[in-house]
Amino acid sequence: MTDLAPSDRRVLLVTGMSGAGKSTALRRLEDMGWETVDNLPLSLFEKLFETSEPLDPTKTERSIAIGIDSRTRGFDANAIVERVKSLNAASALDIETLFLDCTESELERRFSETRRRHPLALDRPAAHGIALERELMTPLRRWAEHLVDTTDSSTNDLQKDIRARFGSEALEELVVTVISFGFARGILRNADLLFDMRFLRNPHWDEQLRAHTGLDPQVGDYIAEDPAYDEALQRIEELVVMLLPRYQAEGKSYVTVGFGCTGGRHRSVHVAERVGERLREAGFSPTVSHRDLAFPSLDSVERVGAGENGTAGE
Repeated sequence: MTDLAPSDRRVLLVTGMSGAGKSTALRRLEDMGWETVDNLPLSLFEKLFETSEPLDPTKTERSIAIGIDSRTRGFDANAIVERVKSLNAASALDIETLFLDCTESELERRFSETRRRHPLALDRPAAHGIALERELMTPLRRWAEHLVDTTDSSTNDLQKDIRARFGSEALEELVVTVISFGFARGILRNADLLFDMRFLRNPHWDEQLRAHTGLDPQVGDYIAEDPAYDEALQRIEELVVMLLPRYQAEGKSYVTVGFGCTGGRHRSVHVAERVGERLREAGFSPTVSHRDLAFPSLDSVERVGAGENGTAGE
């Protein structure tokens, strides 16, 4: 994963109404590579930055998000605003504030459905705690640079919003892995997309090609002579190129694309290499690996799933 550029490093105060999505926001930020601290006592707020090597936008520290709400020990919204102002003035930091808001009726519904007690109304109706918290939070809401209303948002909607606002291009780059494998040695587990290439002609049954692999040009030429090769590979490449941005838009960080053939040395290897190159042309940075390439090419392995006679895979 690429290090953040100095201008990408941020310090974010995450606060808002209980039930509005603070925990979801912090989890999403953590998934994006941020360091997160939740419900930090205010007495320790400054100490977080009092290190021998202070958090400095010119150095290599990760961005950090600090969760604070009405449950925080010593909570005082006005005092928090003043502390943030002082830290911004006394250091090279620019502490931003994210305030997560939600309507009273929706918050009441959420507390009712989850059967959680509002932190400010443990023995009273949730509406009482919501009203009290709204009053306590007003200074922070007015101060916040980022105001997100989650009334009509799902958890997924909020995660997308956080990613759009605070995502770094370096950290959010989709990690794509393309792997070849042989079905005879077990299916590839945990693949997001898996393609069976056993419909292509099999170089194993050509004595001059058997000892070679899908990395060799003559093997690739042999496979490419299959009548289905051009159209099938073009469609597969178009599908993968179309789907990867969709996975990324849904917040997925890692995608594995698997290509299998019988033994995992010829067809799947060639196709994995070709698709990897196509993905690089499309702007991705895939890692291509070959799970079973080191295994010997054996007739007994190639006959698994290839039919009764030795030429069935051709």
